[in-house]
Amino acid sequence: MGLDLPDLNPDPIKQFETWFTEAANAEIVEPNAFTLSTVTADGKPSSRIVLLRNFEPSGFTFYTNYTSKKGQDIEANPNVCMNFFWADVERQIRIEGIATKINTLESMEYFKKRPRASQIGAWASAQSSPIDSRADLDKRIAEIEQQFQGKTVDKPPFWGGYRVMPMAIEFWQGRPSRLHDRFRYSLNQDKTWKIERLNP
Repeated sequence: MGLDLPDLNPDPIKQFETWFTEAANAEIVEPNAFTLSTVTADGKPSSRIVLLRNFEPSGFTFYTNYTSKKGQDIEANPNVCMNFFWADVERQIRIEGIATKINTLESMEYFKKRPRASQIGAWASAQSSPIDSRADLDKRIAEIEQQFQGKTVDKPPFWGGYRVMPMAIEFWQGRPSRLHDRFRYSLNQDKTWKIERLNP
């Protein structure tokens, strides 16, 4: 399967939607899983797998603990990179952009839809910080469960969403002999998109 300019939607978000839908229809396990790369204020990178929860013209949304390693990195340097790789369909999408916190109401609405165990976990885990043992975490979970017994679990103030506003999006289609097809959308100052074919 190849990829050429006439195959692409002029809008990269719509092109993303097409490929994302096709990946889901191909029954790829968690097609919304992507590698999120962040950079500290002094230039040290780190990456981890995160789940995409929404995408729209304004950007791509995921949720996390704001005090986590990724949250601290974004606070210091909002430039991030998202990478989706779907080996079964030989496709990859790389998104470079700026991450900003979404509004509290939007985060609250999403938090309400999470399984209760995940809601409890958001309170119990001081994500990325050291802990002495699993027993300590289990104890903390039990304490939070007791605290909210018979009650709605409220969203923690330190938990919420980020939206990544894309500045560049690259679509990669695998081909034999490593001569892959690559197209890069770059955001112009007038908010239109420039599309270029890249060497494989």
